[in-house]
Amino acid sequence: MNKPSGHIQANERVTFSIRYQDDDLLVVEKPARVVTQPGVGHQHDTLLNGLFAKFGPQLQQLGTARDFGLVHRLDRETSGVLVVALTAQGYDGMRALFEQRKVSKFYWAICHKAPRDTQGVIKKPIAEQLKRKDRYTSIKSAKISATGKAAVTAYRVLASNELGALIEAHPVTGRLHQVRVHLDLIGSAVLGDNLYGPNIVRKASSRLALHAHRLVFQHPVTGEKVDIETKFPRDLKNTLNRLNLPSPDAIDPGQLNPPSTPQ
Repeated sequence: MNKPSGHIQANERVTFSIRYQDDDLLVVEKPARVVTQPGVGHQHDTLLNGLFAKFGPQLQQLGTARDFGLVHRLDRETSGVLVVALTAQGYDGMRALFEQRKVSKFYWAICHKAPRDTQGVIKKPIAEQLKRKDRYTSIKSAKISATGKAAVTAYRVLASNELGALIEAHPVTGRLHQVRVHLDLIGSAVLGDNLYGPNIVRKASSRLALHAHRLVFQHPVTGEKVDIETKFPRDLKNTLNRLNLPSPDAIDPGQLNPPSTPQ
């Protein structure tokens, strides 16, 4: 996991929603097309820049050693919830929970088609690679590889028809682009994905049709259960309507049973 550089410029124009807040932790909802942390080409317009506009003193105190509070990341095109720590105790505790796979993450994905099985567990290792974007630049991507790191994703089909499918995915591990790569593997590439899946999916949505809609964990400081859910994003509802698929907000999907952690 890349660490942000030592100086972060606050930018109040970067918007986000706070879904949970206490002295040690935040759970925020990141809009699509917002990069999580500063990097090449995005020094001042990331989620972390926006967070510094509201929580600068706390995040600055955590410093680069604790990623200025960023416990995990979401892809630029992916919307949804993620945890940000405000104290060292909160950061260290959440990192331990992620490493022990005790944080449950759930995603909604609008996909090219339904897989053969309406629910299941995908256990295929994932390796990172640099993929040439054009003559001068490369981008980081992922692929299924026997030499990669263990990756496990549970999924269930919430709704489907001849036009597409609405899938809930629960990644147990946290590999690069894991949900996208695993769903593509079973023939259910996420619409709007410019890296994975057949060409037909790339312009099938206004953006990557992937939303991290729920986080569940035991608070590392208070011990209380934290269960944060969000609504389906407005900007993807047109895609659902075009495919004649219901919004997951109108479905009672229950909760995926997390698969056992691989040894």
